[in-house]
Amino acid sequence: MFFPEGRVRVFLYGQPTDGRKSFNGLYALTQAELHQDPLSGHLFCFINRQATLIRVLYWDRSGFCLWSKRLEAGRFLPNWDQVATREMDWTGLKLLLEGVEVKHYRKRFLRPENA
Repeated sequence: MFFPEGRVRVFLYGQPTDGRKSFNGLYALTQAELHQDPLSGHLFCFINRQATLIRVLYWDRSGFCLWSKRLEAGRFLPNWDQVATREMDWTGLKLLLEGVEVKHYRKRFLRPENA
């Protein structure tokens, strides 16, 4: 997956998804539940109930691509109660795939206030 980081939109589906779904099933979920156009080129992420499998569906101008990652140990999410369907940025997806959980968003450098 090689994308210009500034232009990629990533959508995470906030409900457990059957890990057996393939192109057509995830295409239908994208349209019906996320209310997005699967042909837009955005990334659509789906996680199974055990949170050990993530699938990313996207369109690359010539057809659909489905990227999967299964964890042998651990989980992508701590629990489903804190997950909502949302748009995230490319960095958020990279952190999710690496297992980094961001609890507090804080900028390291603050701009000085103009008086």
